[in-house]
Amino acid sequence: VTVSYNQNENDIYQLHREQAIDWFVYTAALPENNPELVTARELGIRSGKRDDFLAYIIKENDLSLLAVAGTHGKTTTTAMLTWALRELDQTPSYAIGSTLSWGSSGHFNPKSPYFVYECDEFDRNFLQFTPKVSLITAVSYDHPETYASEAEYLDAFKQFGQQSGHVITWKDQHGELFSDRADVFAKPFPLKLAGEHNRRNATLVLQQLFRMGYSRERAVEAVESFPGTARRFERLAPNLFSDYAHHPDEIKATIQMARELSDKVAVVYQPHQNIRQHLVRDRYTTCFEGVDFAYWLPTYLTREDPDLELLSPEQLTAKLTNRSRFALADMNSELWDRIQILRNDGYLVVCMGAGTIDGWLREKLLA
Repeated sequence: VTVSYNQNENDIYQLHREQAIDWFVYTAALPENNPELVTARELGIRSGKRDDFLAYIIKENDLSLLAVAGTHGKTTTTAMLTWALRELDQTPSYAIGSTLSWGSSGHFNPKSPYFVYECDEFDRNFLQFTPKVSLITAVSYDHPETYASEAEYLDAFKQFGQQSGHVITWKDQHGELFSDRADVFAKPFPLKLAGEHNRRNATLVLQQLFRMGYSRERAVEAVESFPGTARRFERLAPNLFSDYAHHPDEIKATIQMARELSDKVAVVYQPHQNIRQHLVRDRYTTCFEGVDFAYWLPTYLTREDPDLELLSPEQLTAKLTNRSRFALADMNSELWDRIQILRNDGYLVVCMGAGTIDGWLREKLLA
């Protein structure tokens, strides 16, 4: 792959002259006035986002799409299903939105009939696909920049379910949205996995493995050996974990898992996107219960509406039921020193957020 870091129309003109470009695939982060995108359209080059291109690849290769969707738990569940199939000698093609310790984030096996994919609802990406089976994890309103209301958000999931040959999901996560072509669970299987959300994710994976004909014993063994993914309760050092949680439901699940592992839990939290904070601010109430010490960082800003009021840490923490356990902080040496004290005192420290906090932690550990 030849990589160019320029963002100008000249590269597109030149490339198209040398060899006609069949398809211009662009990220959703690209603005409509990006010179390369504008030029591609002016030249009549077929243009589309990753989901459109991937749907084409799946169709052209006649692959059975095993999709994982949901507001929370997509990455872990996709990785868990991929891992289990590999352990059961399937070696499927897959694409997962995280770094893996046991393989690359994506892989194509021309001999496998299956493609396992993390279908994201952002920008309505998942509606490009017609999965053979869809595992739908947790559904709660998110991505207000794409969906104007909760009803619109749930309608998109309903459409996704209708486009799927079969659905595996939860009764308490709007299971009624999906057709009678669904396996709907009320409680998770008892498994040797920490965290209630992990056991729920694993239940969906196990049901798919059972549908594929694997015995309970073999399937459970494969799932329970799952090593996890990056930034999903990832252990970076003794008593120090990094987690991607940036929604009240995810925060609650992460803390529940931490409490299973330790009686002493501390949290450092970096909110993600100001536009998202306007959506969830009133839900920052009980989600941090179970934490002994906590630090609240400024919001990580990305893809923002410049006309929207920037909510302060004081505003976002005002309704927390355990507000007295929180201190406002910045990612600096003072916070790092405090984290070391907590770790040395036996606290399990979880640093949560989808922004820069993970990279900051890793840099500090390498220093």
